[in-house]
Amino acid sequence: MKIENQGECLSISDIPELTAQNSASFRDEVQAALGASPGLIEINLSKTRFMDSSGLGALFALYRATAQRPGVILRLLNPVPEIEQLLELTQMQQLFEIVRR
Repeated sequence: MKIENQGECLSISDIPELTAQNSASFRDEVQAALGASPGLIEINLSKTRFMDSSGLGALFALYRATAQRPGVILRLLNPVPEIEQLLELTQMQQLFEIVRR
């Protein structure tokens, strides 16, 4: 996983999978990077091939953390079809701005 602070944007990418094995470290690393109070958080899911309920939980925890910060935008970028379908089935696509670039 790669986390880059690009001024107002916190960019998270290169996440091969988001599962019970790595969701806690994902959540902790992203929470630590939020200290700079970015206005935009982009999570690039183009390389994420698998996500389980723990991964969904980590995304939801991030959503809750950012919802308490006025003006912060949380985006999911380029989810592969399987991940996009999972977000739709769980209705989590309603919580996130999903962008294709």
